[in-house]
Amino acid sequence: MYDHRRLGRELDLFDTDPLMGAGLPYWLPDGAVVRHALEEYVREAERAAGYRHVYSPVLGKRELYEISGHWSHYSEDMFPPMELGAEEVVLRPSLCPHHALIYRSRSHSYRELPLRMAELGGMYRAELSGVLGGLTRVRSIQLNDAHIFCTLEQAVEEARAALELIGRAYADLGIRAARHRLSLPGEGGKYVADPQLWHRATALLREVLDGSGVPYDAEEGEAAFYGPKIDVQITDPAGRESTLSTVQIDFHQPGRFDLHYIGADGAKHRPIMVHRSVIGSVERAVAHLIEEHGGAFPAWLAPVQLAVLPVGQAQEERAQDVVRQAVARGLRAELHGPGDGTLGARIRAARLVPYQAVVGEREADGGLVAVRLRDGRRPGAVPAGELLDRIAARAGDRGAELWAAA
Repeated sequence: MYDHRRLGRELDLFDTDPLMGAGLPYWLPDGAVVRHALEEYVREAERAAGYRHVYSPVLGKRELYEISGHWSHYSEDMFPPMELGAEEVVLRPSLCPHHALIYRSRSHSYRELPLRMAELGGMYRAELSGVLGGLTRVRSIQLNDAHIFCTLEQAVEEARAALELIGRAYADLGIRAARHRLSLPGEGGKYVADPQLWHRATALLREVLDGSGVPYDAEEGEAAFYGPKIDVQITDPAGRESTLSTVQIDFHQPGRFDLHYIGADGAKHRPIMVHRSVIGSVERAVAHLIEEHGGAFPAWLAPVQLAVLPVGQAQEERAQDVVRQAVARGLRAELHGPGDGTLGARIRAARLVPYQAVVGEREADGGLVAVRLRDGRRPGAVPAGELLDRIAARAGDRGAELWAAA
């Protein structure tokens, strides 16, 4: 059983420092590689699905969150306001109010809808120190978030497509969904008091789930304060469950921000706001991937994709040339030379690297490399260029198989 907190430090992926503060991890170079690869994957998937990306600030005036409803329903989880002259600004706990303002800043026609707006953006939650741990409970969160502004008639299809996008991402990342949950309001006063809003949104989300053929459990007390949501649940090796991805249909915030579009009849109409997150927070996603793969990431996510190991100093120059060729092709390759220990010790040290290329005297003379795969297979000696082509192809299509048949 893997613990991402231990593995993350052993593999030099991330760490914390008391002077930075609890719940505020920093990313070391290898961890930053994993994070960057994951973020780029999500951006590419979103672009292919018709999303356009924006950037918005991590601060907002208190008034913004009073309008959105966060201040009255969620302020205990927010950081205290900071005074700037006569104004109060807050570290944002959510991206949706900012995206609502971006939508509102321009007029929109029904012909533009659905308008899919995405961002990998920072947000902050004032978690108590006792619940903080590793990357799963943090105060600084990088959220893969998006908001789709659409007509009522488009809402179910857009939410269904978002759920499908989540499923494809899980397949590419090697993540298994434990179950799907329809999260409904429970007893208590943290929810928006609008029964019609809840009824309409819940009916649409049930239609999404039923139409997708996804088994789900309906549970009270897990909804967002402004509406119900579909939660995609995952479990860690200890069996603890958490939410990674969400899809929501929101009637509340479009009204709070007076959002509208011009319909075919020339009149103003209120859009629906579909919230969705493919991988949730980058921190939680990486934590789960560390534990799911035991640090042996798929080749496209691995911090180092190829370790080149010259047998002796006489082969070091040739090995370095292979590294240069790999880097020129956009691969992440490192030289593990004789100065790092015996060949056996270097092979063991690089056990989590998907590909190892051993360069002995025979290989150096023939322009070859002896290939060793992380799963223990040894395909034999191949031309260096062929190996690099194979790695680039595997990384490019994000395949799980390290050595597909030629």
